[in-house]
Amino acid sequence: MKINILTDNPNSWILPYVDMLKLTLKNHSVNHVFNSTEVKEGDLLLILSCEKILSIDILKLNKNNVVVHPSKLPQGKGWSPLAWQILEGKNIIPISLFEASVDLDSGDIYILDHIELHGHELNEEIKHLQGLKTIELIDRFISNYPMVKGLQQVGEETFYPRRRVNDNILDLNKSLKDQFNLLRVVDNERYPAYFIYNGYKYIIKIYKPNQNEL
Repeated sequence: MKINILTDNPNSWILPYVDMLKLTLKNHSVNHVFNSTEVKEGDLLLILSCEKILSIDILKLNKNNVVVHPSKLPQGKGWSPLAWQILEGKNIIPISLFEASVDLDSGDIYILDHIELHGHELNEEIKHLQGLKTIELIDRFISNYPMVKGLQQVGEETFYPRRRVNDNILDLNKSLKDQFNLLRVVDNERYPAYFIYNGYKYIIKIYKPNQNEL
């Protein structure tokens, strides 16, 4: 198969997992690009951790264009659905592999699976589970290709907004326990948690120590 992989954020968390995915696709012709203008004609376009909606002209270049999205579509369309669901207190996170369309997160669903959290995982661990599940779902899709059939999305749709810097602010009037899920989904380097006190901004970073440090 001729497979394109598009990651339009060159600093995305998913890049190590794209490298792992490419190893599983070594028997195929793979073209990994960081700009939609570099997508070539082929059989399959894998749209991984992309921030821009693709035009119909780009989607026409390949027979299928698939996205892996951590929600049970049509609920949870939009941005950062995994983080938003953790903030809602959820530990079972649905993962949808679906056909991309010009309408945001609206294509037919090929595979619905999930990842299970236990409430203690921090961002790096959460992303690791998400990355491994992404690879698994794509491998399952390709193993059955082209004998894959999608199901139309049904039900009420909901949307998550983009997460902004001020979404990571801690409330000094609340306990750490009450805000632990927020600390779980922040990125210590790119978008850390912070609080404002007496007019000054303070950044909070959270790590798990090694077991021998407990």
